[in-house]
Amino acid sequence: MVSFISISSIVGIAVGVAVIVIGLSAMNGFERELKNRVLSVIAHGEFEGVNAPIKNWQSIIDSSLQHKEVEAAAPYVRLTALVEKGTQLKAVEVRGVAPELETQVSRLPSYVSGNTWQSFQAGEQQVILGKGVADQVGADVGDFVTLMIPTSNDSTKVQSPRRVRVKVTGLLELNGQIDHSLAIVPLQDAQQYARLGEQVTGVSIKVNDVFNAPLVVREVGNTLTEYVYLRSWKQKYGFLYRDIQLVRTIMYLVMVLVIGVACFNIVSTLMMAVKDRASEIAILRTMGATDGLIKRVFIWQGVFSGVVGSLVGGVLGSLVSMNLTPIVSALESMIGHKFLSGDIYFVDFLPSQLLWNDVVLVAGTATMLSLIATWYPATKASQLNPAAVLSAK
Repeated sequence: MVSFISISSIVGIAVGVAVIVIGLSAMNGFERELKNRVLSVIAHGEFEGVNAPIKNWQSIIDSSLQHKEVEAAAPYVRLTALVEKGTQLKAVEVRGVAPELETQVSRLPSYVSGNTWQSFQAGEQQVILGKGVADQVGADVGDFVTLMIPTSNDSTKVQSPRRVRVKVTGLLELNGQIDHSLAIVPLQDAQQYARLGEQVTGVSIKVNDVFNAPLVVREVGNTLTEYVYLRSWKQKYGFLYRDIQLVRTIMYLVMVLVIGVACFNIVSTLMMAVKDRASEIAILRTMGATDGLIKRVFIWQGVFSGVVGSLVGGVLGSLVSMNLTPIVSALESMIGHKFLSGDIYFVDFLPSQLLWNDVVLVAGTATMLSLIATWYPATKASQLNPAAVLSAK
């Protein structure tokens, strides 16, 4: 029975350590994808006209670049449209960009298929569709689709949308939510579709420290003469970052609780060992063993269980974490169900990034809790009265 409980405590610690390592690796992976994938293609900050499109947008770019934290700035035009192909319709955000300036602001071109970006220019009725949008309407590179753009004026009459026939020259593949809602056209074409003339919807900027973007946007906004909205990525995607940090905090709490429960088995194991080996302890005491020696024997026995469990769990958790994405992909293929849908979540796969300091932290915590769990049984063993035990025998 003692051996069984001892083995179960080792297994419990190993499973707890492995699960926490895998969970933390998944959180690290989500944070990495948020930073390297999503935040690399969306604007860190935006200045958008309040009452009307911005006419003097070049001055906003110049003012933005005066700030030491701003790396680049670019104009954009944003409008809502329906993509139509045959009987299929999909609502999208059409974003007009200047290709040469957009390259400085985001890594969008690196996620566009082929050499599309190099030949992406105004006047040729081109569009780059998100992969999710293209799949939903059944379009592929080389196909023609229709953009249905709403028209508005001072009249209260309902007007039919403008229909613009464009050619799909490339696909944007980010494996996430952006793929299902975005279409990109050259800036001049977007200005023409929205009838803005030389005006733009706003100016986007890229900053050195993406997590400091709200402060930079506010500081730059205070220097502008235009009446603009101040927006940062945290207003649209900040909840994702906060959720990841919250789940990580909960994982640390769960780590302590799960491993702590497993360590209770060490207490019961050692208490049973003390009871079972009482006569041997009494004999050692009569032979001159000190309280400290008896205490250390049981402490090392408990710590051994914690160390073995931590090592086994750390190795197992590390192996699974390093292969978590293909494992989950294989599981999705087997059951025919996608755990993360690209039109809902910002990625459509389960990312993972193993950090060795997480493994060390979890294994160290398990070892420390197992050490704490040995204190009471070891103390009780060192307080046994040899005379009472041997006389009872």
